[in-house]
Formats: sequence, structure tokens, C-alpha cells
Amino acid sequence: MSAQLSPRVKELIAKARIVSFEGWQDQFGEGAIATLQAADDERIYLGDALLETMPASHIARSLRDHASAIVDIARAQVLEEFPGITEPGGGLYPAIRAEACWRDFWHFLRCITYGIAAQRTDYTSVTGLSYMEQLYQELQVPLGAMVFGLKSLKTVSKHHLAQLGVTVNDDQLDPYFNHLIQALSQFQTT
Repeated sequence: MSAQLSPRVKELIAKARIVSFEGWQDQFGEGAIATLQAADDERIYLGDALLETMPASHIARSLRDHASAIVDIARAQVLEEFPGITEPGGGLYPAIRAEACWRDFWHFLRCITYGIAAQRTDYTSVTGLSYMEQLYQELQVPLGAMVFGLKSLKTVSKHHLAQLGVTVNDDQLDPYFNHLIQALSQFQTT
């Protein structure tokens, strides 16, 4: 991936919006949906005021507050599992490619926290995921490493919550992570 992105890549980046709140209106109302959409548009984690209105706010808040540490550990696990991936000839070389993938991990965790907070596994957009698949194909993103990274995010999140004393069972985390893991696992490579 060069520093200059092609018009096609720029178009796919703009369309690869993987979060959707379609069908959430009955549960949360138009005002909350507008606030959720604004957070996604700004690509930020949910704020405390909105989280207080959500069913699983404590879990989402803990993940949000420790997102950078969680992503850092998941990144280290990817680098350990895929040695050389950031070296010349590796799928995440040069450094700008690697940084884009680590940023994706941060955003994946952000999107997952939306689902966790609302207790909704239907937090993704089929259309947005389709554009993300096309983007990953265009950029030749190493899909195996990305799926492994998502699985690491799940494992690290569970461990981090336990260290913080936040008690969760698998039902409170697994469906939300697994939803996105399954979606990315179905991406086709070219």
C-alpha cells in the first residue's frame, strides 16, 4: 500500500461503514439512534451519557476505557503469530499498512462495544461489510492475520475485564465478538 490511495480505495473506505442501527428504533428511540449514529459518524466510542441508557453499559465502558491497551496486546499477539508480517514482503509492510490494520482493530473493538452496550448482535451492515471486503481485497490485507487479531481482541478483552474485576460470562461478550469474527472469516481473498 502506497502513501497515495487510489480513487477506488478512497471510495471503498468511505463506504466501508460496518455499523448499522437499523431495527433498533423500537428499543432505543429516534433520539438515541441519532446519538449512536453521530458517534459512529465521528468514529468514537460511546460517551457516558449514552452508555447510561444502555443495558450493558458497564462492560462497554470498561472496554472503551482500556481500548488502547487491549489493541496493543492483540497487536503483539498478531506479531508473535505472524512473524515477519511487518517486514519487507510481509502482508503488513510498509509501516503505513500495519498502522491501518492496528487502527482497524481499534475500530472493530469500538463497533463491538456498540453491540455489547445495546445487547444487540445485529450491529453490522451487510452493505458496509461488503465494501470492507472489497477494500481488503483491493489492498490485499492479510485476512488470516485480521481474523486472528479479532479473536485476540476477544480473548484479551475477557482477560482485561477479569483483571479489572468486571464479572462477565461468555454470553455477555462472545456473541458480539463472534458476529464480527464470522463476518470477516467469510471474506474472500483475490
